[in-house]
Amino acid sequence: MENFNETSSSRFILIGLSTIPHLQAVYFIVFLFMYVITILGNVLIVVVVRTDSRLQTPMYFFLSNLSFIDLCFSSTIVPKLLINTIAEDKSISFLGCAAQMYFHLALGGTECIILAIMAYDRYVAICNPLRYNSIMNKQLCVQLAVGTWLSNFLNSVSHAFFTFQLPYCKSHFVNHYFCEMPPLFRLSCRDTLMNEISVYVSGGLVGLCSFLLTLMSYVQIISTILKIRSSEGRHKAFSTCASHLAVVSLYYGAIVFMYLRPRYSYSPDKDRAVSILYTVVTPMLNPIIYSIRNKEVKGTLKKMLAIKKYS
Repeated sequence: MENFNETSSSRFILIGLSTIPHLQAVYFIVFLFMYVITILGNVLIVVVVRTDSRLQTPMYFFLSNLSFIDLCFSSTIVPKLLINTIAEDKSISFLGCAAQMYFHLALGGTECIILAIMAYDRYVAICNPLRYNSIMNKQLCVQLAVGTWLSNFLNSVSHAFFTFQLPYCKSHFVNHYFCEMPPLFRLSCRDTLMNEISVYVSGGLVGLCSFLLTLMSYVQIISTILKIRSSEGRHKAFSTCASHLAVVSLYYGAIVFMYLRPRYSYSPDKDRAVSILYTVVTPMLNPIIYSIRNKEVKGTLKKMLAIKKYS
């Protein structure tokens, strides 16, 4: 830390993932690879959905929203993480830290709700197929998407504002690899109980309600699937649901651990590990879990590659 003693007090120092040189090189290569896969996978999904008229359905509309969120979500965190992993100067300005935290909160909340909407969409498609087009009409889908984006970006303003109104007089060394509320709260010399209560309330409304809606949707979906007579049909449906639930559980579980736990359970090492799950791993896995296994998406990709090959 002696290298940072001359850093301006108007900046934070992100401790990062490791201070061991050979581990820093390994982390840089691993996270660069994961970030490239994340960018390619999510951009591919957005392009495929936008170019194929057969994919202009509610499911793929929300899937493209999810891919765009993951693209932005990962880009908010990972580029700065890569720079700090190999750079000597690991500082970030107050404004840069506030912007990073704001977009992380806004995009994270948006992803929670979009995942819940996607689960509800599958519930309507499987449990009420005859009414699917009338329920999940284009107008409703656009309203849900716009409402989700606006509400979360507005909600995150208050969290970012009040977090950066705190006096940071204990230290400016953030024991984390990006600007997130729990580690920042530990640096303030003022009691942050009210800030934490607002996080619990907001997190409960967004995170837990989204998770419960997702869980309820899948309970109904599984109940309907069990009534399918074909064993092959049941196996295929269960396989898809299991994959979706695995990613949803991973994402929601990490969010709940970070934002809805008692203050005395703070652990820097565990926090860094858990944060990696929803900032780096999940955005990389989502295109694979939700799309690459999808026949329609794979069919469109093959056609695009064939056209490019013979053009």
